Amino acid sequence: MDMDWTKVLSNVQGFFRGAFDFQERATSVLRKEAHEENDIFMLLCFADLIGIPVPTSYYSLELLPYLAEELGGWEKRIVERKSVLAEKFGKHDWCC
Repeated sequence: MDMDWTKVLSNVQGFFRGAFDFQERATSVLRKEAHEENDIFMLLCFADLIGIPVPTSYYSLELLPYLAEELGGWEKRIVERKSVLAEKFGKHDWCC
């Protein structure tokens, strides 16, 4: 049972690099994904505020007291986006 200590050391280093993430790459990606999911939820609930008709807007008004603080920033972020599809699929390389 001959162990390759360089491989073991490399695996241990990779584990600690991923576990502690000192450069915060993973947390920044997760934070960005959480903001995108929140924007999509707000869009489904309050799209009529930016001109997209939503048939369930009467029922989503019940959520307004809980989400009122976020509406200003959300509306600004959604209006400033050029293309939601380009943002979603731009980070993946779908080209040949």
